[in-house]
Amino acid sequence: MTATPAIEIHDLRKSFGRVQALDGLDLTVQPGEVAGFLGPNGAGKSTAIRVLLGLLRADSGTARLFGGDAWRDAVELHRRLAYVPGDVSLWPNLTGGEAIDFLGRLRGTVDKRRKADLLERFELDPTKKARTYSKGNRQKVALVAAFSMDVDLLILDEPTSGLDPLMEAVFTEYVREAAAAGTSVLLSSHILHEVEKVCDTVTIIRNGTSVESGTLDELRHLTRSNVTAVVSDDPSGVRGLAGVHNFATAPADGGTRVTFDIDNAQVGPAMSQLTALGLHSLTAAPPSLEELFMRHYGDVLPGAESADDGADDTASAAAQGTAGAR
Repeated sequence: MTATPAIEIHDLRKSFGRVQALDGLDLTVQPGEVAGFLGPNGAGKSTAIRVLLGLLRADSGTARLFGGDAWRDAVELHRRLAYVPGDVSLWPNLTGGEAIDFLGRLRGTVDKRRKADLLERFELDPTKKARTYSKGNRQKVALVAAFSMDVDLLILDEPTSGLDPLMEAVFTEYVREAAAAGTSVLLSSHILHEVEKVCDTVTIIRNGTSVESGTLDELRHLTRSNVTAVVSDDPSGVRGLAGVHNFATAPADGGTRVTFDIDNAQVGPAMSQLTALGLHSLTAAPPSLEELFMRHYGDVLPGAESADDGADDTASAAAQGTAGAR
């Protein structure tokens, strides 16, 4: 029997006036999976998350959590999830500890032992008033609250904003721990190394639609690896092989250094050719997540996403108004 996905989005569309924020988005997160949701600011990530949280109503398409409708069943579904936004607002007169306890009571309970461990690892003083906290400490409050709850789904939208690298490492550890316990995680981010370290699958979004989706290995299989080799004989024949791109040569000790990109499906013939040329050294590396990402965004100039940025800004204002009305 197939398990019900924690998140299931299909052909999701949402516009704000003439700006199309979501344009047929598809996204699935399976139980216990850590799913990366990648795209620059303005790509539509936050709009999609607000639809999932029932803060915005989609124009068309489906958005489901644990099989329930994200809009109609929002109150019931929220008992099973915790959400951390990229810019946390807290009640200024509550201490950090009081805010964590209050958020926990909204969903039932907080594991006190886990909370104490989280406070120590995130180096957060829970006795200080929220109004005295820096942005990073406000993020820590939300993260401690989320990780100390017994939930089935974590929705994390740029959760490490304002955290230093040491605290980012602590965050990564707790995401892995949550996944090992069977919690599903949707991690929305534009920090590529963060997603690459913890995610089982990745969906890259551009202009409100998914342009790549799969495991990192699956996505790399669809792309090119970079090869650097030193050979004794003339390597010019490699240039004409199927799947070879960006071919270049340079003098090297003992022969010629050759570099090129190769479609992964064509790696075998290229390696055979290099071996026949008297191979001295060889390195071959699959593309990083950043390289995969730039396949879809490398052509975007600064300022080219102003319309999308406006869409998410409009979505933010609309979400706040909708939340207040519900």
